[in-house]
Amino acid sequence: MNKGSKLYSVVRNKCPRCQEGDFFVTGNSYDLKNFSKMHSHCQVCGESFEPEPGYYFGGMYVSYAINVAIMVALWVGTDLLFKGGIDIWLLVLLSIVAGISLTPITFRWSRLIWINIFVKYDPEIAARKFSGKAVTSQLP
Repeated sequence: MNKGSKLYSVVRNKCPRCQEGDFFVTGNSYDLKNFSKMHSHCQVCGESFEPEPGYYFGGMYVSYAINVAIMVALWVGTDLLFKGGIDIWLLVLLSIVAGISLTPITFRWSRLIWINIFVKYDPEIAARKFSGKAVTSQLP
């Protein structure tokens, strides 16, 4: 996974523009008190992580897609593993447990994917920051 790809930013919890600063306050998704706390701006490049009120409402669609993918994978996996012999209510229970236990991860990934759709990686931002040149807080 190379720096500069959107997947790098999502998996490593990094700013989508410079891919240096952390997006969430804590790196542990299962720190239940802090798993949803985000920095307001990137510590390295100054990118705003909340460009407008309600910005992450679109992330709910991403979260829905991730959860559907998880449920389908669970269904296909159990169907192949048990050759169709699993009770439907057990499958529903497994889906609920998987959905609840993976909520911190899907919450973070949906926000990171959503912001990565709109913010592009700029390798020059981090280079200017580390070279000592001034970096503006919002570049067009």
